[in-house]
Amino acid sequence: VSLGNAQTSRLTVDSHDITVLLYENETFFVYAADGPLSNDVLVSLKTDSDDHLDLYPDSFTFPAGIPYNQSVEVTGLRAGYVQVVAHSDDANSSPIIEDVFVRVTVARSWALRYTSIVFGWVYFVAWSVSFYPQIWSNYRRQSVEGLNFDFITLNIVGFTLYSLFNCGLYFNKGLQDEYEQRHPLGLNPVMLNDVVFSLHAMFATCITILQCCIYERAQQRVSFIAYGILAIFAVVVAVSAGLAAGSVIHWLDFLYYCSYVKLTITIIKYVPQALMNYRRKSTSGWSIGNILLDFSGGTLSMLQMIVNAHNYDDWVSIFGDPTKFGLGLFSVLFDIFFMLQHYVFYSRSRETSSSDLTTVTEAPNKSTNEGPSEETTVKY
Repeated sequence: VSLGNAQTSRLTVDSHDITVLLYENETFFVYAADGPLSNDVLVSLKTDSDDHLDLYPDSFTFPAGIPYNQSVEVTGLRAGYVQVVAHSDDANSSPIIEDVFVRVTVARSWALRYTSIVFGWVYFVAWSVSFYPQIWSNYRRQSVEGLNFDFITLNIVGFTLYSLFNCGLYFNKGLQDEYEQRHPLGLNPVMLNDVVFSLHAMFATCITILQCCIYERAQQRVSFIAYGILAIFAVVVAVSAGLAAGSVIHWLDFLYYCSYVKLTITIIKYVPQALMNYRRKSTSGWSIGNILLDFSGGTLSMLQMIVNAHNYDDWVSIFGDPTKFGLGLFSVLFDIFFMLQHYVFYSRSRETSSSDLTTVTEAPNKSTNEGPSEETTVKY
C-alpha cells in the first residue's frame, strides 16, 4: 500500500515487555498511537527464534480511518528470551511500524521468578547495610587503626565512577537516546535501585573517609602503590573525557570506560586489606560484619543468576559471558578468605589492643634502653 506523505500516525504496542509461562498464553495489543491511520498497513510479526513461542495472528492488516486495537496472543513453547518485531513489504510502512516490538520472556515457573525478585531485594539490602558495621566499629573505638586506607581510597574512586555511569544513563536524555540508537530493542541497563545503591555507597564511604581524618589512625596512610594505580586510572578517565569532549568518541563510550575502571577496582581493592591482615597477623579494626553482609549479598546475587538461568534457560549469560558471575564469585572468595583470617588464622589476635593495630609489620631496631615490648610500625 502506498502511503505517500499523508500518513502521520504510527503503530505501537501496549507493552514492550511481557512474561509468559511455558504452554500458557499472554496477549499484547497493537494500536495507532497518534490517531487513526490514513491507509491500511499490512503487518507481519517475526521472531529471532523459531521454537520459543507461537504468535496468533502472526500477520494482520491494520485498518485505516477508525480507532482499532489488534490483539496478538503469545504462547510459550520453550524457556528463553525472544524478540518480536514487525515487518512490512512496503518500504513506506517501515517508519509506521518501527515501534511495534515486544521483548518476550518465556519462564518455567512464577515461583522461580518471585524467588529471584526476593533474592534481588535481600542482596540489595545486605550490600547497602554492609558499610555500617565498619562505620560503627570506627565510631565505637574512636579509631580507624586496622582499616586499610588503600581499600577505602580505591572504594571511593570505584563508587564515584559507578555513580557517574548510573546517573548518566538514568538521568541524561542525550545518553539515553545514544544508548537507544545502539540498542533499539534493548532496555536501559540502569534502574533506580542502581542509582540509589551507588550514591549511597559513595555517601557511606565518604563517612568512613571522614572518620579516617578525625580518629586515631597511628601511622596508616595511602601507599605509593595505590597512588600509582589511581594515577593510571585518572589518566584513562581524563583521556577518555577529552576524546569525548573532542567528539572522537561518544560520551556513552566514556561512561563505558569509567565502568571498566570500576570493574578493575572491584578486582583489586580487597588485596591491600588482605595483605595488611596477613602482615599484622590480625584482623582487629577490620569489621567482620562488613564481610558477612557482603558475603550474603554476593552469594544471593550469584544464586539469583543461577535461578534466572534455569527459569529462562539462559545459561549463556553465565558461561557465555562470565564477567558478572566471575566478579561476584571473585568477591565471595575474598570474603571467605577474610572470614578464614578472622575466625581461623588470626582468631587469637582479635583482642589485640588498639596500640598494636598497624598496617604493615616492620620490626624496628631495639636499643638496650627499650622495654621488653616490640612495637610494629606502618608503611603500606
